[in-house]
Amino acid sequence: MADGKTYGITFPFKDSFDGKYLDLTDYTPEEIRTDLIHLLLTRKGSRYFLPDFGTRLYEYIFEPLDGPTLSDVEAEIRDSVEKYIPNLQINGISVVPASTEEEDGTVVTANGAVLRQGDRISDQSTKDYTAKVRIDYSITDDAFSSKDFVIINI
Repeated sequence: MADGKTYGITFPFKDSFDGKYLDLTDYTPEEIRTDLIHLLLTRKGSRYFLPDFGTRLYEYIFEPLDGPTLSDVEAEIRDSVEKYIPNLQINGISVVPASTEEEDGTVVTANGAVLRQGDRISDQSTKDYTAKVRIDYSITDDAFSSKDFVIINI
C-alpha cells in the first residue's frame, strides 16, 4: 500500500485479504486501469446524473464484424476515454474478430496476470460473432510513465 492511501474499489470486484470488505486499489496506474474497465463496461444512459457516462459497446454485440462496425467501436472507445479519463493516453486500439486469435486463447497482460479468452467465448460457433478489443494505453505522471493494455471481448 502506498503510504496507507487507497484510491478506490478494484473492478472487477475482488475480496480483500487485509480486513476490508472489497479489495481497494493502492496505486494510481491500478486505479486508472480500473476506471477504464468500468467506463468500457458501463452502458450509456445507465447512470442517473451522468447519462453520457459509459460506452455503447453492448449495442455492437450482434452486429456484423465488418470495417464500419469495427471503426465505430474504436471511435466509441476513443470518445468516451477522451471525455472521462483525460489523463489516459491511448496509444492504439485493435479491434479484430475473435476467430483470428490463436487457438490457445491465452493472453498474458503486461503486469503478468494470465487471462483465458475461452472463459468468455464458449465454443467455436460463437467466435464468428465476437470481437476482441485490445486497448494499449500509457499514463504519464510528473516524472514517470507506465504502459499497459486491456483486452475485452464484445
